Amino acid sequence: MSTPSSRRDDSGPDDGSTTAAAGETSDLPSDGPYDHAMRRALALALGGTSLGPNPQVGCVLLRADGTIAAEGWHRGAGTAHAEVDALSHLSPDEPQGLTAVVTLEPCDHTGRTGPCSEALIRAGVARVVYAVDDPGDASSGGATRLLGAGIDVVSGVLADEAEETIRPWLVAARSGRPFVTLKWASSLDGRSAAADATSRWITGTAARQHVHEQRAAHDAILVGTGTVLADDPSLTARGDAGELLPDQPLPVVVGRRAVPADAALRRHPRELVETGTRDLHAVLADLFARGVRRLFVEGGPTVASEFVRLGLVDDYLVYLAPTLIGGPRVALGDLGVDTIGDQRRLTVTRVTPLGDDLLIAARAQPRRTP
Repeated sequence: MSTPSSRRDDSGPDDGSTTAAAGETSDLPSDGPYDHAMRRALALALGGTSLGPNPQVGCVLLRADGTIAAEGWHRGAGTAHAEVDALSHLSPDEPQGLTAVVTLEPCDHTGRTGPCSEALIRAGVARVVYAVDDPGDASSGGATRLLGAGIDVVSGVLADEAEETIRPWLVAARSGRPFVTLKWASSLDGRSAAADATSRWITGTAARQHVHEQRAAHDAILVGTGTVLADDPSLTARGDAGELLPDQPLPVVVGRRAVPADAALRRHPRELVETGTRDLHAVLADLFARGVRRLFVEGGPTVASEFVRLGLVDDYLVYLAPTLIGGPRVALGDLGVDTIGDQRRLTVTRVTPLGDDLLIAARAQPRRTP
């Protein structure tokens, strides 16, 4: 990864000046001259898929007068990276002297495609501006390669916005495990089922359809064997009419008990993963190795509580129904909170009405060390 110097430069792309001497990097203030182009690159990045092991990346190529020469974005594993996609729209001589504005540090490794750092060097760009360092051990280092080739490099432009745009991928890449979204539905008094274990349906159709959309937005969906044996879920992502959506999450079952041969999960469009273990760290490591970067956890209270207890939840989606159930069937069990100082604090990011229900989206706050 690059190591930005303390030098700052407020010159814009319209005056032909350099932002740093060759062999240096520089940070720009948040209102710097490349903000508009970076926001455009971030918007382009969202055109790519959020599923799979690769990040969403956008690239804008600027002329010296600040106008856009070409744009590109990454569409998924095996396709051209954003920088190469943008360069492909130009003739061989056009990239000479341009500024490449990229949401993520250009990669410096050969996988299913070649290094973007080398593509930019060959193209003859004069400057590369990016938002966030690539956290990958194998893919990082593009900034260093570019600097060595005499190309100006500017890092950290709109880094906070870029971090938020590809937050799930960055969390997964930095932690070496999938980004985990934990979902549950409950009554206002925190019950996920009645005393006889019945739970269909606490929430209404709008909330349930939103859950299906969230399933489709994740690489995999996970439950425990207890949920499989009690509810026989299909764990598919379905549309309003019950049709299968194009993107289906990989079904994963945690636990030592076998999934019955006639279980609905055996008919899932994707092959079932039976972990044969309750070790969540091992499960997450295996899923990461399979290319899973976004995991949707729909397990019952036992599995959900263990994810929370171990600090493995990044986002929470809680669907609250305006009803009261009472009784022992709470949405979460023991979290290891013996005193109020150990409570798991969350930051609510949005509250969305879904029919008569409410969706509360939250994310975990960093644990405080005494």
